[in-house]
Amino acid sequence: MAVQAHRVKAVGEWEDLWREGKTSFHQPDVHKMLESHIDKVVNGRKRVRFFFPLCGKAVDMKWLADMGHSVVGVDVVETAIKQFFEEQSMSFSEEAVPAVPGAKVYKSIDGGISLYHCDIYKLSSSILGQFGGIWDRGSLVAINPGDRKKYASLMTSLMDTGCRYLLDTFFYNPDLFKGPPFFVSDEELETLFAEKCDVELLQSCDELPRLDWSTGVFIERVHLLTPKA
Repeated sequence: MAVQAHRVKAVGEWEDLWREGKTSFHQPDVHKMLESHIDKVVNGRKRVRFFFPLCGKAVDMKWLADMGHSVVGVDVVETAIKQFFEEQSMSFSEEAVPAVPGAKVYKSIDGGISLYHCDIYKLSSSILGQFGGIWDRGSLVAINPGDRKKYASLMTSLMDTGCRYLLDTFFYNPDLFKGPPFFVSDEELETLFAEKCDVELLQSCDELPRLDWSTGVFIERVHLLTPKA
């Protein structure tokens, strides 16, 4: 990661990508690794409360809500949040978040999905509560690498005692591609999370489209994090 350690992608750059429709990172279907491992995440529970960091307009949120779970997401790009509700044909309300100046929360009329528009680091468990499930697809690998410690601290603070945190990462040669998505090694995952969580690699897949990244080997990995007793 050293070669990417000081990479910074500004909020404005993300907003530009959404405005220009350059969102190849968005998947139009439910993520296959979430589908494959949903039973491990739900772990026999009903009505699990899920958190989606940097949620974008992930269709996975509607998929989980349709199962009877509830979803709370956050994204710094308002366009992504509005597109989610529009594309899923869901009516929604818009409210200010008193604890975070300038922030808004968009809520589906049935109350099953709440999406916050703000800087993720302005949120906390005192605002959001804690969660029984987290689906981190494209969040840890999208934040600026220098922010990973505070990100991990936030994520673990949002985990309740029975939380199951499904975390997606990418393995490739960072000398060949500057990111995002940024390279995250297994060693760094241990450094970030192992003090508070058990970290289990569930699946590796090297069948991702190469797009134009020219990274040689490009492997997607999904891990399951659970709080230590």
